[in-house]
Amino acid sequence: MIEDIQKIINKSIAVKEAVLADEGFLKIVKEVTRVCIEAFRADRKVFFCGNGGSAADAQHIAAEFSGRFYMDRVPLFAEALHVNTSYLTAVANDYSFDEVYARLVKAKCRKGDVLFGISTSGNSKNIVRAFEVAKEQGAITIGMTGRSGGEMKRLSDYLLNVPSTDTPRIQEAHILLGHIICEMTEKALF
Repeated sequence: MIEDIQKIINKSIAVKEAVLADEGFLKIVKEVTRVCIEAFRADRKVFFCGNGGSAADAQHIAAEFSGRFYMDRVPLFAEALHVNTSYLTAVANDYSFDEVYARLVKAKCRKGDVLFGISTSGNSKNIVRAFEVAKEQGAITIGMTGRSGGEMKRLSDYLLNVPSTDTPRIQEAHILLGHIICEMTEKALF
């Protein structure tokens, strides 16, 4: 069992080493951080959406911005779009689950706001729909996906496509990237 644990940890490290070695990927992380800094400076909002574990990651990263990261500071407007279960279940029932994020993006996102979509496959229909509406609204779309980028690739202004096809390893890298973006944003603003 110890060997299995070591293999899993090594797979996680290998994905992060691949990210670390990819200068082009790191430049996109830098650009995404700049986009967040500029959005917050302009009193814009940053939204997150995902499903399952990616919804948990969306909520986690939003909380780092809106609560605090390292510094005791004013809150930044960041919100995970799935946290209202009454809304989520009503829209899923009355329209379809594919529309749950798109309708909120239509209601909340404005030009210059930022929408992070987190999907390991990049093919989650509800996130793809949310990105389509975000583009119509003039929001900036940031995809956090696995290697291929899936359908989200064509709709992402910035794509952080982690170089893996292994869902847990991708999610671990997404949290790392979220923490990096939060830390660098906080340093720049405060």
